[in-house]
Amino acid sequence: MAVTQDMISSWRHPRIVMRRLLNAGRREDRALAVLMAGCFVIFIAQWPRLSRIAAGFGVAPGNETPELSQLVAYEFVSWMMVWPLAFYLLAAIFHLIAKAFGGKGSFFSARYALFWALLSTTPIALLYGLCTGLLGPVASTQIVGAIWIAAFGILLGANLIEAENRAEG
Repeated sequence: MAVTQDMISSWRHPRIVMRRLLNAGRREDRALAVLMAGCFVIFIAQWPRLSRIAAGFGVAPGNETPELSQLVAYEFVSWMMVWPLAFYLLAAIFHLIAKAFGGKGSFFSARYALFWALLSTTPIALLYGLCTGLLGPVASTQIVGAIWIAAFGILLGANLIEAENRAEG
């Protein structure tokens, strides 16, 4: 199935999609591609917010307005280098916690569960980025952000349950 179709299906049947993805075999290259795609889309979602900051909105009086290219460069390094490492560490922690409670999965399955939850929620991340850039820090933007976090948590939970119920090495 196409990645976009799997992303949409994850919203209705996350455990079924996760099971199918894990049954495709242990492919670390695929897991890394999912992670990097998710991080890249979230990086793109930051552009409206960065444009808003570069235009001077939200900058304290007397402070210099940063250049857009500088903000984009910092955000790129953050989302394409730092966050992927943090997600690998977070997935390992989730696996160890699940293992303490009887989880039978592997570090790979926990990684894939986290990475897939991230990629599956990127459409909301794009909406949140637009709201942040166009509306600024208002209540509706915060609601969209809360929906993004909640959706990520729900999908991550369902994916981890499926991943940790699998007996793997």
